[in-house]
Amino acid sequence: MTAVFIHGNPDTYRVWDAVRAGIGDAPSLALELPRFGCPVPAGFTATKEAYVAWIIHELERHPDPVDLVGHDWGSLLTQRVASLRPDLVRTWASGGATLRTVRVWHDLAKIWQTPGAGEDWMAKMDAPAIAAHLIGRGFTPDFARQTAERMDALMKDCILKLYRSAVDVAAEWESGLANIKSPGLILWGEQDPFSRADSRGPSDASRERVIAFPDCGHWWQIERPLETAAALVEHWKTAA
Repeated sequence: MTAVFIHGNPDTYRVWDAVRAGIGDAPSLALELPRFGCPVPAGFTATKEAYVAWIIHELERHPDPVDLVGHDWGSLLTQRVASLRPDLVRTWASGGATLRTVRVWHDLAKIWQTPGAGEDWMAKMDAPAIAAHLIGRGFTPDFARQTAERMDALMKDCILKLYRSAVDVAAEWESGLANIKSPGLILWGEQDPFSRADSRGPSDASRERVIAFPDCGHWWQIERPLETAAALVEHWKTAA
């Protein structure tokens, strides 16, 4: 089976490099979300539903269901895809954001969701400022610099559109979680500033297994790549 990794905001597919190396010979690929790693398709609206549809289209190219892994926005998109198209997903794993977490968005998301304030924030953040912001939240300096250099005006616009489409994402998507049939795993950094300790699971009735990494922040795949890879390999065995 193929493992498909989905990054979040403002990452690119490279955020998964160390984890993919850690899973050994297991087939895998890391998707490049439009404008976060690859160009924006013609007519792409950059809303949450547009990203879901784009991922589904990519997964439909595979002959068999995949092991889907998402982080941050990739986590929310993973849960949504698994609920809409359970036939495409053999197992799923996610973390850094869940639909419980985003019932109340974190403060930065609220800024991005506010017309005017979001544009002002983006205008003030040049590459050095973005890199410093990311380093303060767990990025290594090299990852922070690479990510910041890719964050151009079009990417900033996509981020604003995505977050503004998702003000009520929990209310709109959470009920669909009942449609998920595949085994789930939640990966969570105990020091994550964006995800509360009581909001690890995707729903109040969550039955997914949770692995918490102590002394770890939002980007567990960067801070704990080997532990993440080992947890995923064990998780995939549940569907073997």
